[in-house]
Amino acid sequence: MGKIYTALGLMSGTSMDGVDASIIRSDGGLEGYKDYIPPAINQYFEYDQDLYQKLTNLRDKINNPKDLNEHSEEIKLIEKEITLFHAKIANVMIKENPEWKLDIIGFHGQTIFHSAKEKLSVQLGDGRLLSQLTRKTVIYDFRQKDIQNSGQGAPLTPIFHHVIVKKEYLTQWPILVLNIGGISNLTSTSKTRINVSTSPELLPLNPKFNMFAGDIGPGNCLIDEWIRKNSKYKYDKDGLIAKSGKVNELILNQAIDSFLKLDEDKIESLDIKDFDISFVRGLSLEDGAATLTHLTARLIGEGLIHFMLKNYAPRLDILSKAICLVCGGGRKNKYLIDILKNNLNIKELILIDDLGIKGDFIESQAFGYLAIRSYLGLPITFPNTTGCKEPTTGGVLTKNY
Repeated sequence: MGKIYTALGLMSGTSMDGVDASIIRSDGGLEGYKDYIPPAINQYFEYDQDLYQKLTNLRDKINNPKDLNEHSEEIKLIEKEITLFHAKIANVMIKENPEWKLDIIGFHGQTIFHSAKEKLSVQLGDGRLLSQLTRKTVIYDFRQKDIQNSGQGAPLTPIFHHVIVKKEYLTQWPILVLNIGGISNLTSTSKTRINVSTSPELLPLNPKFNMFAGDIGPGNCLIDEWIRKNSKYKYDKDGLIAKSGKVNELILNQAIDSFLKLDEDKIESLDIKDFDISFVRGLSLEDGAATLTHLTARLIGEGLIHFMLKNYAPRLDILSKAICLVCGGGRKNKYLIDILKNNLNIKELILIDDLGIKGDFIESQAFGYLAIRSYLGLPITFPNTTGCKEPTTGGVLTKNY
């Protein structure tokens, strides 16, 4: 184990409701949980209603690169406000935890536009200003180097999923980590390489690697947008609204057919703007939520199957041998998880919290870890996670004090 660094990871996701903050210690290594030293310090800081409204309104306006230019002044103002909010909470974390002696801050920022096709990913957040206000070294803008190296800029968390999975008692293969955020992404990894002699059917199509990742479909984005636009709520807590509704089977089946006609071999990193909810217009709040929740579950299931068949030997029963750990905000939608459990032919579907890991803070912890690796010049993305040409480090380092 190398030198241990202490990092604060800051993450604001597609829900745009606040910031998860985590202080972790790690040497940035890949050998497993011993290189990421628990316990972490975790705290959530909610945006006030005014900032939440500004962010969601801005995101609704940004549909292409042209919109970024058209709304550049508004973007600058909100970026400063976002950065000041992050600086305030970072200083709270530093002040309340002086014994951790922070070395570095990993600052993801707030994504307002991501398009693999356009080779463009934009996160609000001024790393230099954050460094000045916290008097700490800051790593930010994590996605650009991957994009410049022919990657898609996402997903970034698989390497941290890999570290979590390498806990000593998780020795089975395959282990999947399903992150249901605004978009659903999947990481497949293992503690050890496959024993080809005893499990030839589980041999990866490219056996050089034992970690694969990618976006597989929508996560919370369809459900959240429907709830946000048709009620006073920001999301469907526990899936209770959807559970009280009735699925419109005709609309559901048409939507499934439409989505599954996409060329799955060309699935790229996704953005919530790649999906819309216009096809459920006219349904009641409850029926729309039910229909969208069942659609989301079906697309996650299809994405899981496609992912496994794409990366492993083409066995139709491949999922029945897999253990899937679920993280991300979508794991709290009990109705969605129940649908997945009832319809997926999978060995086990386990909420990551059941392993003693705080599921709310996986991504904020991940960006602390990624900041350490970036600081050390180590890769954070790989050909089998983002499609980059070669393992690529990421992030811009600034020390503005």
